[in-house]
Amino acid sequence: MEYLNAFLCGGILCAIGQILIDRTTLTPARILTGYVVTGVALSALGLYEPLIRWGGAGATVPLTGFGHTLAAGVEKAVAEQGWLGVLTGPLSAAAGGITAAVVFGAAAAFLFRPGSKR
Repeated sequence: MEYLNAFLCGGILCAIGQILIDRTTLTPARILTGYVVTGVALSALGLYEPLIRWGGAGATVPLTGFGHTLAAGVEKAVAEQGWLGVLTGPLSAAAGGITAAVVFGAAAAFLFRPGSKR
């Protein structure tokens, strides 16, 4: 059942994005940032955590999950450090994911560059 819920949750989020691309004049960049902001807003309203419990990776992997991670990092850091946590919390919470994206992106760029004989 976990796999089905993850598939449905992630599929619904992707379908909404595809509908926005097909039916509106929004650029993909605006849709992506809108997804991150939506994840932050749903976290602030306390609605994203139940979605994660139901959808699992279908809720944490898309960009809305990244927004939730940023919001959770801010919440934790503000509780520990006060208002300074607003600046340090998001990067502390998302450091692992950001580092992995940069490292794997750079590796892919070096390994699969146009014209390479690999």
